[in-house]
Amino acid sequence: MTEKNTLNAKPRDIFSSKFGFIIACIGSAVGMGNIWLFPYRVGQFGGAAFLIPYIIFVALLGMSGIVGEITLGRTMRTGPLGSFKKALEMRGLKGGEFIGLIPVIGSLATAIGYTVVMAWVLKFFIGSVSGEMIKSEDSGAYFGEIATDFGSVPWHIIVLVVTFAFMAFGISKGIERVNKVLMPLFYLLFVIIAIRVAFLPGSGAGYDFMFNPDWSALANPQTWVFALGQAFFSLSLAGSGTVVYGSYLSKKEDIVSSAKYIAIFDTLASMTAAMVIIPAVFAFGTDPTSGPPLLFITMPSIFKAMPLGQIIAIIFFLAVMFAGFTSLVNLYETSVEAIQNKFGLSRKISVGLILLLGLAVGLFIENGDTVSTWMDIVSIYIVPLGALLAAIMTYWVCGKNFARENAQIGREKPIGRWFEPLSRYVFCGVTIAVYILGIFYGGIG
Repeated sequence: MTEKNTLNAKPRDIFSSKFGFIIACIGSAVGMGNIWLFPYRVGQFGGAAFLIPYIIFVALLGMSGIVGEITLGRTMRTGPLGSFKKALEMRGLKGGEFIGLIPVIGSLATAIGYTVVMAWVLKFFIGSVSGEMIKSEDSGAYFGEIATDFGSVPWHIIVLVVTFAFMAFGISKGIERVNKVLMPLFYLLFVIIAIRVAFLPGSGAGYDFMFNPDWSALANPQTWVFALGQAFFSLSLAGSGTVVYGSYLSKKEDIVSSAKYIAIFDTLASMTAAMVIIPAVFAFGTDPTSGPPLLFITMPSIFKAMPLGQIIAIIFFLAVMFAGFTSLVNLYETSVEAIQNKFGLSRKISVGLILLLGLAVGLFIENGDTVSTWMDIVSIYIVPLGALLAAIMTYWVCGKNFARENAQIGREKPIGRWFEPLSRYVFCGVTIAVYILGIFYGGIG
């Protein structure tokens, strides 16, 4: 499906429906952070008490950050490279493309690191199917075999080949169709596992831990800091992927409504993951650590001790793989869109070039410690800066009424008076806080 527009004379592939757009954005938002970090944060900061600041920040960021990034992309009909250029040209200024490189680089760098993790996920999925992962005596050693220098090259290449297949067919016939299949399956598979975990002896302690809040945690400033970080990064606010997906959105669709659904279903994904992981961890008395150790050491150890553990492991890693691929195509799409529009290259050539670049760099960071450092640098210093720059372009450089007027297109109900204060001041201020706090704490999301 294509659409012509006044800001770009070339026909542009667009999402075929509001549902297709929303589910693609949900796919971009739902990822490893929902699965391996959110449950840990819930456990770390007061159980259900953590949900209060988290939901507050999701609502605030969804109605300001997501709305702004979609609006910028849809109005300018291009990603951050072109959007930033057009925004500054509205003020008679140059240099927008150069500034726009920051979110593009952030998205590509995140994708490169994410691909390494996806290679591990694929290895564990295949190991679950074959029984190799279940039969291994030491889950830590099994993971250590691939989390080394050049330890997962074949899996790395397969992940990129699959990603190419998903992306090469464009937006409506490629990315949209993939998300329409993979995201519902992700939720379904995690619900199946959650039901199975509920019948494990000792899982009740996990539910008590989650739903009996420790209200004293709300007096701890770090609870609010890390709830903010979790919400910010979980919603994929980076001035990149959401801007690009917005550029493929029809002007008939309601941006504010779309942002609401994205925030809701991303939160549901996090909660579903927590309903699987926290009760399972309590049932087997293991460590609910965050990051790769949870996904590749703790959970496999639980599956080995669980009745029908191999089947549950297959379902679990398949669901994680689905979530990973939908995020990965969004992360790479920012760079693909940038070179496709900048140099006039075909879709398949653009996707191929970006993925080859991703492979050339990614092969050298397959070591677990190396990719962890890589992702920390990107998430602390580049991603929030990209989000801040997109917010400044949308809410300040383009003018006071730019966001409201363009977000209103396709929406019947007028946007309330809350919009300007929330977007221009609260969101921009919060994004600056995320950047500063991330540096101070060494990462908050």
